Amino acid sequence: MSDQPDNEKIKPDAAEYSKIWVEIAEKSQRLISEFVQRQQVNAKTSSPADPLNISNAFLEMTRQMMTNPAKIAEAQVALWQSHLLLWESTTKRMSGEAAEPIIEPVKGDFRFKDADWEENALFDFIKQSYLLTSQWMQKTVSDVEGLDDKTAQKVDFYTRQFADALAPSNFVVTNPKVLRETIETGGQNLVNGLDNLLQDLENSKDQFRIKMVEEDAFEVGVDLAITPGKVVYQNDLLQLIQYEPTTEKVFKTPLLIIPPWINKYYILDLREKNSFVKWAVAQGLTVFVVSWVNPDEKLANKSFDDYMRDGPLDCLAAVEKATGEGDINVIGYCLGGTLLAATLAHMARSKKKNKQAVKSATFLATMIDFEQAGELGVFIDEEQLTQLEAKMNERGYLEGGEMATTFNMLRANDLIWSFVVNNYLMGKAPFPFDLLYWNSDSTRMPAAMHSYYLRNMYLENKLVQPDELELCGTPIDLTRIDTPAFILSTREDHIAPWKSTYAATQLYKGPVKFCLAASGHIAGVVNHPVAEKYSYWTNPKKPKIAENWLEDAVEHSGSWWPEWTKWLKKFGGEMVDARVPGDHDLDVIEPAPGSFALVRLR
Repeated sequence: MSDQPDNEKIKPDAAEYSKIWVEIAEKSQRLISEFVQRQQVNAKTSSPADPLNISNAFLEMTRQMMTNPAKIAEAQVALWQSHLLLWESTTKRMSGEAAEPIIEPVKGDFRFKDADWEENALFDFIKQSYLLTSQWMQKTVSDVEGLDDKTAQKVDFYTRQFADALAPSNFVVTNPKVLRETIETGGQNLVNGLDNLLQDLENSKDQFRIKMVEEDAFEVGVDLAITPGKVVYQNDLLQLIQYEPTTEKVFKTPLLIIPPWINKYYILDLREKNSFVKWAVAQGLTVFVVSWVNPDEKLANKSFDDYMRDGPLDCLAAVEKATGEGDINVIGYCLGGTLLAATLAHMARSKKKNKQAVKSATFLATMIDFEQAGELGVFIDEEQLTQLEAKMNERGYLEGGEMATTFNMLRANDLIWSFVVNNYLMGKAPFPFDLLYWNSDSTRMPAAMHSYYLRNMYLENKLVQPDELELCGTPIDLTRIDTPAFILSTREDHIAPWKSTYAATQLYKGPVKFCLAASGHIAGVVNHPVAEKYSYWTNPKKPKIAENWLEDAVEHSGSWWPEWTKWLKKFGGEMVDARVPGDHDLDVIEPAPGSFALVRLR
């Protein structure tokens, strides 16, 4: 047995070192060949050279910048002065003197967490130089006058993407951690990284995808989505899961959860430590969850009307059959909440036709007013939407990976570049993280439904305009909704910005409780109380301006879940004997999570 410490790397000898670098060269040649072949294939398609419609935005920015050359010169001088200060600071450090940093990474920027970024004067200089230049780039483009809001947003977004891509942490010789690993392993990390990159290329289709987690890291129904339940209803678009009770008595009013169909439902039932479903069942609720189908070309013509009819409306009827209760509490998450709002407006217009009634509605990170849609709006304009519709109509759906890439770009440093460093530069396998496995388990969108949603809501914002949309034969007017509502938004949400979601408080005419949770679109919602993480804010008032609401709000530590439970119990009714799936008028079809959730795109 060797006496060498476990944590000491074995240095390769000269022959081994030479062999590794020959292998790097061979794999690099193979990588270039693969890239060229893909470019030749892509060149034969009808895809435009600028599918994201970026060039026009930057061309317009350049025109506006050139009208004010003095401002350009001023910006150049400011950059030069900041780097001069950095040189002075670095010179002091090199001489052994103490020197305060000129600029520091923002809180939560994990690209520079390695100690050498601060302790090593050279890497500290590289880091600060990058931060200064990146900050200057973004400030310069944001200060350009004369741009319309859409163009300014697009320029700002893609400038940040460019700056993130050029971060020194993304390159071997300017990332101290990667450089150490390369020296210690003689470059074996780069060989492994090239293998990972080639494998990702081979496994990608039209669009390159970085592996975030190994496909066999988890198994849905075994490691994830394991709360006991049964599928008790299904149609072309969904399966309805009823969960086994864990209490002898339950609230009379059942709970129906409508997740978004852009992801799998089990984000709300990952594992025991973070399962909202399991926790809700433990509170004495009879819980039903919609598991949406992963559509193919056969469902290309499914419309938004179909998603309402076969979704909430069918499920409300199914829940009544399963429990005997016509009054039902409903949760809508993200796009599921948007659909819920439209459904409530439809039901308000046709109450005599509806046997079921929504007793309370909970909206989780839900947008209904898309005027300030956040950075997702960068991807939606007439040119991009026309191109997207052509692609969807050709195959009948939007590929799941394309949607995933869009969302990943909203948090590029966390969801793209961190994996470039880990997988390709460090040559390591991705960490087995349940949330990332779910994030990689993408779903498709039917062409007709997705086109309708993007055009009428994101592009034209018709949902909040009374009677501008008609769904299932009924004009939609959200101001008719008088259902008691709990609106949960998250403060760092990149998908449904909280100030935009707050607009719902001014639309619904029923009693509304607004709650703001810390963190983002997923972590802020899926925050189990036992984790003792984050916080949330409440304020009984509903001023018109979101910032005014927050100014007077009270912050509470921990999860918002108990706050919501306290609110929901007012609509729970009396306690009754627990219901078991299949014990009423709906038969059990199969065990949860059901076959729809098990379909995984490759």
